[in-house]
Amino acid sequence: QVQLVESGGGMVQAGGSLRLSCVASGSIFSINAMGWYRQAPGKQREWVATITSGSSTGYADSVKGRFTISRDNAKNTGYLQMNSLKPEDTAVYYCNAEIRGAAGLKFRSVWGQGTQVTVSS
Repeated sequence: QVQLVESGGGMVQAGGSLRLSCVASGSIFSINAMGWYRQAPGKQREWVATITSGSSTGYADSVKGRFTISRDNAKNTGYLQMNSLKPEDTAVYYCNAEIRGAAGLKFRSVWGQGTQVTVSS
C-alpha cells in the first residue's frame, strides 16, 4: 500500500511564506511526476505545479514566480515553497504522484489527504 502524506500547512498573513512537504511511503519502485493541486471552498480542484522525474517544472499562471516545486528522490519527498502568499491562495493543498510499486507494474496516480493553507489579509 502506497500513501502520500502532506504537511506544512497552516495560517499565515499575506506576504508570508509556507513550505509544504509530501512524503511517499509504502511499496515504491519509482516515482514519475509529482504535483500539487488546491481546492478552495466552493471551487473545483485546480492544478498548481508539477515536477517530472527529470526535475522539469511547470506552474499555473496564478502562482508563477511565487511558488517553487522541488523533490528529493532519495527521500521520496516533494516540496512546494510558497512565497508572497495572497488571501486567494487559501485552499486545501493536495499532493499527487505517479508511483510504480514494482518493476513491470504500471504507474498509478496516488493522492494525499490534503493540508489546509489559510492566508489572512
